[in-house]
Amino acid sequence: MFPCDRIRDISILLSKMNKLDIGWFSFTCCEDSTIIFTELLNKHYETWNKVLNFKHVRVLKQQNEDGPFDVSFIEGAVSSDKQAVRVKEIRSKSKYIVAIGACGVMGMPSSQRNQFTDAQNAEIQFLLDRFNYNDKVLKIEDVIKVDFKVPGCPMNEKIFLQTIDQLISKIRLDLARSERSSL
Repeated sequence: MFPCDRIRDISILLSKMNKLDIGWFSFTCCEDSTIIFTELLNKHYETWNKVLNFKHVRVLKQQNEDGPFDVSFIEGAVSSDKQAVRVKEIRSKSKYIVAIGACGVMGMPSSQRNQFTDAQNAEIQFLLDRFNYNDKVLKIEDVIKVDFKVPGCPMNEKIFLQTIDQLISKIRLDLARSERSSL
């Protein structure tokens, strides 16, 4: 390896270490955690913009990328086969998945209808049919492996901020280790 190749490799490593590619996805929920996330951006944008590349955040951007992601935050429960397929696609393109909010972490309150009586189910069947929803609502972890969870409705801000800090440290450390071993 020529010295210029090593410098280029180190330069690529440093540029990768500058920002983590993140995605924010929302499924069946009221999207209150997305609102909290945008409010947190008011306080933390300058800091986060130095370390996070917002690749897919529909509430912020019209043109979104579809991966790969260092971290994907998934808010909401899974209510349809189409949503389950999409959640699996996101998992396949992400190093880490963070389930966000009560619907993402526990499936609730979206999954309350899992406990409905036959009469209640009959009342909502036309809605399930219209939106191609399944009979049962699932939490994210029922469909894919989840690495971190931020509970709450809306999400717990303190746990979210701790999770962001943890992920930045962990991914940078993992990246530095893998690059050191390859040099």
